[in-house]
Amino acid sequence: MTKKIGVIGCGWLGLPLAENLIANGYTVNGTSTSNEKITVLKEKGITPFKIVLSEKEIKGDIHAFLDSVSVLVINIPPKLRGKGPKESYIAKIALLHEAIKKSAVKNIIFASSTAVYGDTEGTVTEKTTPQPTTESGIQLVQCEDLLKNDKALNTTIIRFGGLIGPNRHPVSMLSGRENLSGGDAPVNLIHLDDCIGIIKSIIARNHYNDVLNAVYPDHPSKKEYYTQQAEKRGIPAPEYTATGKNQKIVTFCSIFLINYYKFLTSIN
Repeated sequence: MTKKIGVIGCGWLGLPLAENLIANGYTVNGTSTSNEKITVLKEKGITPFKIVLSEKEIKGDIHAFLDSVSVLVINIPPKLRGKGPKESYIAKIALLHEAIKKSAVKNIIFASSTAVYGDTEGTVTEKTTPQPTTESGIQLVQCEDLLKNDKALNTTIIRFGGLIGPNRHPVSMLSGRENLSGGDAPVNLIHLDDCIGIIKSIIARNHYNDVLNAVYPDHPSKKEYYTQQAEKRGIPAPEYTATGKNQKIVTFCSIFLINYYKFLTSIN
């Protein structure tokens, strides 16, 4: 029987993930918050559901979305920065957790972030205790705990590094900026293709009840890396004037990711 995968949040990562899963023989339920995107999902062979998560309610037929789903990928990042209204991300995930408990879903993949490690110095592995310093990092840790402490569920947490790929690269925002500190600090990035590959491998291998750091194993300095990337794109490079602290290198100790290493897409 073909596995049905549920992808909550068909955005920059979720949409190509869903497309890739369909190309590999899975059936996929996907969510979006806009009518326009629902049409796009349908055109790509994804069974679309308009689901809007808020702190107080879930708008849309979440139960139909979860029906017959073998693996649920939760890919909705906190919206705690920028000019828009802030939200309680933990309240949203708690509501989703309640809906999951009323369904037959048992296998969860939760997209988190290396932001949960905060300003920890030195080498960081999955065994490192999270010390988040931002509101999003704090709430992500709370959501991780909510899901992985529910022993009725099989949850794998993926702590992604900085995401790069089509139409998304930090150098675009850094271009031409001056007096940036931390130029000798290492980058901790991962390519979209690897995000998809890791999630697919978890599903294929039934690799649950684990925490994974998903970061490319090379860590050039910010100054070196972003200067190189700016030159590639023909845009002004950012200028770094001070070193600062923040010498965090996120790596992985999981056998799962060590085995995946040879498939990683270069961040260069």
